Amino acid sequence: MASKSLIYKEHNFNISYELLNIKAEKSVIFLHGWGSNKELMRGSFGECLSDYRHVYIDLPGFGKSNNEIFLNIQDYADIIDIFLKSIKVNKDCILGHSFGGKVAILLKPKNLILVSSAGIPLAKPLHVKIKIALNKILKPLKFTFLRELFVADDGRNLTQNMYEIFKYTVNDDFSENFLTCKAKTLLLWGREDSATPIQTAYKIDKLIKNSKLVEFNGDHYFFMKEKSLTCKEIVLFLENN
Repeated sequence: MASKSLIYKEHNFNISYELLNIKAEKSVIFLHGWGSNKELMRGSFGECLSDYRHVYIDLPGFGKSNNEIFLNIQDYADIIDIFLKSIKVNKDCILGHSFGGKVAILLKPKNLILVSSAGIPLAKPLHVKIKIALNKILKPLKFTFLRELFVADDGRNLTQNMYEIFKYTVNDDFSENFLTCKAKTLLLWGREDSATPIQTAYKIDKLIKNSKLVEFNGDHYFFMKEKSLTCKEIVLFLENN
């Protein structure tokens, strides 16, 4: 495990990362989802793709990587791009899970693997719309102690800047990014995913010109239980590209 310091927008970021198979010529870069970290990704993919260098990264504000400012998705991509150049790793292939999928597509790798990627906004259920409306009413009244009652599970226990990032990114529509994606793309999805439902995978598959969708039994983290099947699809994808 290592850490790389870099400056972005006059702020210092210490990016925590880990490399496996460091002598391999080509790399696969792994970007985790919201609220996750590089350890979860290594636990799922660390035993496969032995012919590739693995690059596991804690995105700013997650795991052991710091963040004290508001960042949009492009900022995340810019920071990771600077980081990859600093450790001299090419973007041969980037695998992004959920939130990490948005960052991955902006990095414009040669090969792209989107695992239950975010990017297609979902219609909000009525109870969520009511929560949002109540939160807007109470916010000017400074009832901050009630905030925890209205935020989504992924937004709990966050610093203020990370909560603002969460609110900004959760509904960010990436349809245009999918449409203009030029990378050869593999989509891996769980049929029982409730965070990024399989219907969003179908939409992404139609938008990306050169894509292939593979479905698995399981939810948003299907790849943790279906490690061998997931890795098999990734190996086949990379062997053919």
